Amino acid sequence: MDIFHHIYHSPVGPLGIAGTAGKINAILFEPPVMQVTEALPEVFLHCIQELDAYFAGSRQGFSFPMQQSGTDFQQSVWRQLLTIPYGTTISYMQLAKQINNPKSIRAVGSANGSNHLPIVVPCHRVIGSNGSLTGFGGGIWRKKWLLEHEWKHRYGTQELF
Repeated sequence: MDIFHHIYHSPVGPLGIAGTAGKINAILFEPPVMQVTEALPEVFLHCIQELDAYFAGSRQGFSFPMQQSGTDFQQSVWRQLLTIPYGTTISYMQLAKQINNPKSIRAVGSANGSNHLPIVVPCHRVIGSNGSLTGFGGGIWRKKWLLEHEWKHRYGTQELF
């Protein structure tokens, strides 16, 4: 199975997109040097179109085919992340409770950190119980930018944190 790569230039820096002809498997902040694919499959064009719309403020969710591998627990956390509404946040504790495992706060944080489809599977919408911006593989500044971007386009204001 062929793996395709593309560098997408976003407002939060370059994003490395990787996947097959049928599904996107990863979106990476500060991607490593990679051999970029010239002729991209349709799923990549769909992904790029939706990322463009998200960053323009006209898209709140994603519909292109995607798949990331992980444990059953990680998959359950990632599915739950998809239910967090655009422009809102929840705490790691709330997320643990939503997957019916309130004692799994650290494991939830770890699964959040293992998400290979950030922005699309919105791990940036999970914050500390005290409202602080904690833990984000793309850096706290990106998490802040993404949350303020969503808040601005949902509520008309940008300064949150």
